[in-house]
Amino acid sequence: MKYAVSYKDPHKHFIDIELFIEDIHQDLIELQLPAWRPGRYELSNFAKNIQRFEAFNEKGNPIKFKKTSREKWEIETHGSNKISVKYNYYAAQMDAGGCWLDEEQLYINFIGCMMYVPGKEHESCSAKIEVPKDYQIACGLSRKSTTLFAKDFYHLVDSPMIASKTLLHKSYKTEKAHFNIWIQGEVNPDWQMILADFKKFTEEQIKVFGEFPEEDYHFLYQILPYKHYHGVEHRNSTIITLGPSEIFNTKGMYNTFLGISSHELFHAWNIIKIRPAEMMPYDLTKENYFRTGFVAEGITTYYGDLMLVRSGVINIDQYFTELNTLLKKHFENFGRFNLSVADSSFDLWVDGYVQGIPNRKVSIYGKGAVIALLLDIEIRIATSHKKSLDDVMKLMYLEFGKTNRGYTIKDYQHIIEKVADTSFKDYFADCIEGIMPIEKKITHALHAFGCDIEVIQSPLATERIFGFNTCHKDGRTFIDNIEPDSPADLSLTKDDEIIAVDSFKVSGNIQELLSIRKKATITYFRKHKLFTTILESEKKTFFKQYRIVKRKDPTEVEKSNFKKWVKNNF
Repeated sequence: MKYAVSYKDPHKHFIDIELFIEDIHQDLIELQLPAWRPGRYELSNFAKNIQRFEAFNEKGNPIKFKKTSREKWEIETHGSNKISVKYNYYAAQMDAGGCWLDEEQLYINFIGCMMYVPGKEHESCSAKIEVPKDYQIACGLSRKSTTLFAKDFYHLVDSPMIASKTLLHKSYKTEKAHFNIWIQGEVNPDWQMILADFKKFTEEQIKVFGEFPEEDYHFLYQILPYKHYHGVEHRNSTIITLGPSEIFNTKGMYNTFLGISSHELFHAWNIIKIRPAEMMPYDLTKENYFRTGFVAEGITTYYGDLMLVRSGVINIDQYFTELNTLLKKHFENFGRFNLSVADSSFDLWVDGYVQGIPNRKVSIYGKGAVIALLLDIEIRIATSHKKSLDDVMKLMYLEFGKTNRGYTIKDYQHIIEKVADTSFKDYFADCIEGIMPIEKKITHALHAFGCDIEVIQSPLATERIFGFNTCHKDGRTFIDNIEPDSPADLSLTKDDEIIAVDSFKVSGNIQELLSIRKKATITYFRKHKLFTTILESEKKTFFKQYRIVKRKDPTEVEKSNFKKWVKNNF
């Protein structure tokens, strides 16, 4: 399969794609557009972006076709050995999984717009990109001039590209590979700091696995003029969208830039190579249900920040801030009482990327990272700090990633128990397949590292006293989350708009109004109808916050354990 990509009016966002198919021996062939993209485990409906579709024989004459399903077309070849298909694609989705065309750039995630002939997925293919002569092309594929070459269709669609004359580019090397950083956006990067920090966390990740799985790697960034955060992993690249660009060089945004970059790089091993059995290979026509999303995303989330602190890119205080943010998100997700992290992995295909109904599921990223932290510490304790989660991931890479075999949840447990030389049956029953609270387990495990879990009261009256938190839209106050069995849970629900407390209008002052009350009359709108309810405080408080802190009385052994864990002095 050979593709040609071009465009005429970039402000209209339509790209033109021509697909050339040869060596045809049947009267009917099918074309399939992927139904989803790896890294986003939900059906995507890419076909909605196709406006026009045509098919031609080798003489250039139109031939008949019909659409047979949402993402599938059937073409009558009438004995032609070669045919071409022309269609256009609306490229107006600017995120890490979309396509975008304007006067400044052409940005394509091929997975969303490239059709293929079922049965030819494993054949080599190419894509000729017609762009202005002064454009650079950033992509993980090999190329000659403006033609990109892929080993097969999976390789092509796992290699996003950005073409622009304003691309910024720098590179660095380790002993194992060559790394490229491409930035599209109106920013002035501190390249010296970026290159130094990226090399540090890259080398720290390579230490975990012993090698980098590719000869080269490409960080592709879209730095946008508005608030944004999204990243997607690929075979030897990642595409990351961040904003706003005006604060790119601030400390906060730079730390975000480092965190998401470290996370996506770790995926070069974990999911790109170490992949669940259900996805060997990817079936791009339907859902690929799997129960190990907490391995693919949870462990990667844990290691993303751990690699930064162990490499010295961030300090221990910054690392604890990230860990505590993670804990806060986890313990404010009350879906942890209803659906296990393994079941939530399976249900990514149901509602994994939206909030969904209240308290239905747990986050494979959040809880996945928390139980990865717990697992790392428990392995260290069980082996007298001779082994760690590093050894698990390295063995997973050797046994599955390098051999191109998919793993199951039982394989993952077997590897852990092989490394730790002890049973982790209870860990899997409680933390992965079950919904048991894990606060005590984490507190107990952290004690061996001179740390504790500190429980503090929420500073917000809505949370602490009445059990709900709020969000603000256009100057209005809405309920965002409610803790089960709290005073608010008796009568309020998500998205209620609170307009008054007792006789006082709510206008950015709800915390002040409720902080002086143990009982309050709440006036609110629900679906444009006016209601009132009375909230009364209870003896207990809600939305407690959990933080990892250093103990004041650690032993020398605990200090040593701490250093082995994060490679920082206590």
